[in-house]
Amino acid sequence: MTDAAPRIDPLSLRPCATRWFEDYEVGEVFYIPSRTMTDALFSAFQLASGDNHPIHYDRHWCQAQGHRELLAHGYQVVIQTCAGAGQLPHMMGDALVAFLEQGSRFLGAVYAGDTLYPQLEISELVPGRSTGVMTCKASVWNQDGKLVLDGFHKYLLRKRPA
Repeated sequence: MTDAAPRIDPLSLRPCATRWFEDYEVGEVFYIPSRTMTDALFSAFQLASGDNHPIHYDRHWCQAQGHRELLAHGYQVVIQTCAGAGQLPHMMGDALVAFLEQGSRFLGAVYAGDTLYPQLEISELVPGRSTGVMTCKASVWNQDGKLVLDGFHKYLLRKRPA
C-alpha cells in the first residue's frame, strides 16, 4: 500500500455537460454575479492596467472635478462582463474554440461603492459548416437600475461532433 495521492484528471472535473453551438437559442440570458466596486478593486485594476490618472485613485482630485467618488476606468467596467465569472464558459466546455471579439459603449459613470449587475444575452447565432459564431449582448446595470454599459461578445463554438 502506498500513500501516494490519487491522480486527478482536471478534464473530468466539469460542473456541467458541454452544450454545442446548436444547443443554444437567441434570447437565452446568462447572469454574472454582482460585484461592488471596492477600493481594493480600484487598486488592483490600477496595478494591473498601469493607469495612473488621478480620477481613478485620488478622491480630492475627483471631488474637485465634480465627481462624488473615485471614477472607475471604462475597462474596469468592461471586465465585469467577463463570461468566466459566470456559468456560460462552463456550459460551452469542449465546444468553445475562441473568444473572437468584444465591443462596448459606456453609458454612465461607475463610482467606488457602486454595485454592478452584469449579464450576457444571446443575440445572434450564425452557423458555419463545423462551427458557429455566437454573439451575446453584454449589459451592466448599477444598483439604481441604470444601464452603465452595453456591448457585445462574439464566441466561436464547435457544432456537436458527428
